[in-house]
Amino acid sequence: MAEKKSGIDQALIRDLANILKDTDLTEIEVEQEDLRIRVSRAGTPQYIQAPIAGPAYAAPVAAAPVSAAAVPAAAGRNPANTINAPMVGTVYMAPAPGARAFIELGATVKEGQTLLIIEAMKTMNQIPSPKSGKVTEILVEDGSPVEYGQPLVVIE
Repeated sequence: MAEKKSGIDQALIRDLANILKDTDLTEIEVEQEDLRIRVSRAGTPQYIQAPIAGPAYAAPVAAAPVSAAAVPAAAGRNPANTINAPMVGTVYMAPAPGARAFIELGATVKEGQTLLIIEAMKTMNQIPSPKSGKVTEILVEDGSPVEYGQPLVVIE
């Protein structure tokens, strides 16, 4: 990890800013232990250092705010069954435009099977299933931006 200055990892902030520039996103947020860093093109970067309770959910930048009705459904979801985005990028549900999707709702998947692809910094990253099971929810749309830690798929 880069050397920290004044309690803030400035190299991490530069890396996040470069990701914004490379992906044309307008905002990115990362959590590490008790530090949350949000970098935004829309305004001044915000640095918040506070304890973080429970799993975080970051809505896609282009999405509308999460409604109050949507929160209980997400809160009731078993975190052990939810596969979250390991990086910021753009989700692709198929290996190529017009090709069949890697997964479908109700499909049975095996551990290690590719669920989707996240393009980050012009690199296609296959996201494998960490376990075998049935796909009960697909929480992202093809071509949509995703944030680090954002729920992608639920497998039970």
